[in-house]
Amino acid sequence: MEETEKKIPGTSRQLLSSVQMARFVARGAVRLDAVVPPEMNAEALHVLAHGVPQVPYGTPLGQAFAPGSFVDRLLQLPQVAGALHSLVGPGPTVDHHAVHTREPHEGQAQPLHADAIIDVRPDAFDVQLMYYPQEVTLEMGGTLSVPGSHLRRTNESDTGRYQNLRGQDRLVCPAGTVVFLHHGIWHGGRRNDSDIVRYMFKIRFNPQVRQRLLWDTADLDDPQVRTELDAHFPWYEHATGRLERYNRVLLWRELTGDDAFDLDHWVTRVGNRPQEPAA
Repeated sequence: MEETEKKIPGTSRQLLSSVQMARFVARGAVRLDAVVPPEMNAEALHVLAHGVPQVPYGTPLGQAFAPGSFVDRLLQLPQVAGALHSLVGPGPTVDHHAVHTREPHEGQAQPLHADAIIDVRPDAFDVQLMYYPQEVTLEMGGTLSVPGSHLRRTNESDTGRYQNLRGQDRLVCPAGTVVFLHHGIWHGGRRNDSDIVRYMFKIRFNPQVRQRLLWDTADLDDPQVRTELDAHFPWYEHATGRLERYNRVLLWRELTGDDAFDLDHWVTRVGNRPQEPAA
């Protein structure tokens, strides 16, 4: 994944690029491999084993975690802070957080699902940070997700009957990887067939500002932006995939303020509402 050197003035946050944001809009996720240093990953295993104190729903991020605490330092890492700002802006609130633990040889997986699917906002989204302090191997399970599924609305566990979908992403990653997910993506924790306890820490963030042009927009006109937004994923047929592209255009228009942006004229055609009376 490309890195951007653009930083927010007065901070060490490294913002996402327009290409990375377009990839998020298309895929429903942005992945930052090994951005947490080894010493913090070692500390995390102890912290997560003992649990992270809960905070009330809607607590401002600046008040949610004690200054200098592990989670506070995790969120201040330049790439983590920059990605969070790019996606939800300054001053988000913490919806909730949780430590997910997968025991060795537990013999079961979490059904494929989407979180809080009553949330069907077309013009805004929450993000979920998922942090993996250990190297995650295929044997350890990891988090399965379905790229591009976040804008296909389903009731929370309606997808639970499906064991595998074409093009699914079963996470295998180095230690210290952080993934940001759109709240609507289909996902599930896979069973752990290894001899090691697997930890994952997640936080859901609610934006408090309009999610518009919050990232490094220097490459907004890069042709790769359109290429990312027009991506195809194999879990849907070509014709039904138009729905995904259509919804991506709507979200990209909202994120950029560019009401003329389109792919293949679809949104322009459907949005045609002539107001001039016939002569």
